[in-house]
Amino acid sequence: MLKEFKEFAIKGNMVDMAVGIIIGAAFGTVVTSLVNDLLMPVISGLIGTPDFSNLFVVLRNPTGAALTSVKAARDAGAVVLAFGLFLNAVIAFLAVAVALFFLVKVVNRMRRQEEAAPAAPPAPSEEVKLLGEIRDLLRRR
Repeated sequence: MLKEFKEFAIKGNMVDMAVGIIIGAAFGTVVTSLVNDLLMPVISGLIGTPDFSNLFVVLRNPTGAALTSVKAARDAGAVVLAFGLFLNAVIAFLAVAVALFFLVKVVNRMRRQEEAAPAAPPAPSEEVKLLGEIRDLLRRR
């Protein structure tokens, strides 16, 4: 059973998938930073809201206290509809989708160029070479 697991784990597809997952996780952190540190401040500056993550609606507030953030509301036991966090997640998703679209577009373009490049003709087999030599010998006679 250990041998079967070792064969399974070392297969090329498994290693490729593991590398893809690791790169995907790293890509996710880059996109999160892109959204939180670059896009959201620009969007917030244009709209006038300083931070989307704190856009929320209190559905039930058992304490009756004024709540200034989603975290404070949740810590106080209030039920909140945190649509600003959802908006951040949608923007992050769209950023990932656009980046992946362009990545796939570049990969497809490279594949098409590789397919369009003329391939060198395959070298003749030993039988073909031998038949060519026989033909040449027969012509000389």
